[in-house]
Amino acid sequence: MQLRKRNGRGFNCRERASLPWLLLAGMAVAIMIGVHANVSAAAQQQQTTPAEANATAPVFDVAAIHLHEPQPHDHVSITSSPSDGRLRATNVSLFTLIWWSFEIPESRILGAPSWAGSKRFDIEATADPSVDAQLKGLSSDAGRKQKEKMVQALLADRFKLATHTETRELPIYSLVVAKGGANLGALQDSGTSINRGSDRIEVQTSNSVSTLAEQLSMIVGRDVVDKTGIAGRYNLKLQWTPDDAAADSGPSLFTALEEQLGLKLEPAKGPVQVLVIDKVEMPSAN
Repeated sequence: MQLRKRNGRGFNCRERASLPWLLLAGMAVAIMIGVHANVSAAAQQQQTTPAEANATAPVFDVAAIHLHEPQPHDHVSITSSPSDGRLRATNVSLFTLIWWSFEIPESRILGAPSWAGSKRFDIEATADPSVDAQLKGLSSDAGRKQKEKMVQALLADRFKLATHTETRELPIYSLVVAKGGANLGALQDSGTSINRGSDRIEVQTSNSVSTLAEQLSMIVGRDVVDKTGIAGRYNLKLQWTPDDAAADSGPSLFTALEEQLGLKLEPAKGPVQVLVIDKVEMPSAN
């Protein structure tokens, strides 16, 4: 075969010598393009959509959701073990379910409809026995996180809940040492406990003051940032009189915090991560 230029002239000696290398270079480029196309196609086949990823995560197999019928001595409860696939919730609002499953206080849940706090539900949910076996193989913390994700999936399925997170500049409290100094008692060698009620908080963890700040945020409805600089395991007990109690029956939360622990809450502003509800509906029928 005789190769000629487009103008009809033949190649000179130097050009003939370079032809094999030009042909090899062209073949290499073609091979690289082909390989790139195959790799791209393989990568597209391996991509997993969010729906496919969620399909592999444990979910509740059966869930019965009913509007709660008020009782004479109503109480709110969520019963859930990190080592099995069962959940029982009584007299809970949508706010409560979101707070429990996303670990975010109600004050940081934005865009909820008016019924999110007023409508109450009773829920009985169970998972396949294989989920029980999977959860039993996890640590307590990992099992709890998995159950929270299962409730999130339940909310997405039955309440059509869709959310996203944002960071906003919002009112917060700074937990600081009061003028007279902190009164936290002696450092403890061991022991972990967290108890919170409408009029009390008791904490003892590896970083007790930081844990106290987290528990206070649940009471005051704002983020509480620990700025005391105090680390360590203390047995902290705080008792106060709720705002709806009779007047002069005891100290307020803010007064009790300063008198009993030598700490203080100071109003401030700071970046706060919030959960914004994009869509939610009343639960679908059972």
